[in-house]
Amino acid sequence: MSFYERILNLLFPPKCPFCGKVLDMPGICPACEAALPWTRGDEGVRHGPGDLCCAAPLWYEGLAREGLLRMKFQGASGAAEPLGRLVAQCAAEYFSGEFDTVAWVPVSKRRLRQRGYDQARLLAESACRAWDTRPRPLLKKTVHNTAQSGLTEAAARRANVLGVYEAAPETAGRRVLLIDDICTTGATLAECARVLRDAGAKSVACAAVALTREKKVHKMAEK
Repeated sequence: MSFYERILNLLFPPKCPFCGKVLDMPGICPACEAALPWTRGDEGVRHGPGDLCCAAPLWYEGLAREGLLRMKFQGASGAAEPLGRLVAQCAAEYFSGEFDTVAWVPVSKRRLRQRGYDQARLLAESACRAWDTRPRPLLKKTVHNTAQSGLTEAAARRANVLGVYEAAPETAGRRVLLIDDICTTGATLAECARVLRDAGAKSVACAAVALTREKKVHKMAEK
């Protein structure tokens, strides 16, 4: 840990993203680590529409759901640091050697102004610190669409995200790891992956902090 990081930790002590306990260094407290709903083996990979393949270390329930909602809607942006590390470990386990670029699913400009930060970008930046690199802004959200959380039907969710993302020209030829916070039906990630492939990406693998269990969609889960 650098001197600058030590000073920051003294001024703004790191907290467990799930229970809020103050820690000596960024991470997850032992009690929460033991209680979290971890995915196991192949159940940690979701296959979905458009050749979607998304890996996640946690199920979106219990402590994991509470922590993600605090990060996303209650200003707990610091939680992205330890959660991004979980994403990095998961991506390394499932997709080692399969990507050369990291990107994230962006929020709209309006939502960014309302929230003050893009939680998926923070997760991607944290994950990239584990690999001594930086994520690239390969996607831009050009339309402020209806929140996915208000839609329960898979078809409606897919229709809601069509045409709302654009890919950067530098996408061409890259093998992309696309990071988001939660994968519910997979509609958002699948559409973003399609846009990246249409822009010339060689491949797109996806990673998130948590997956919802099949046929179970929670309120406030997606952008």
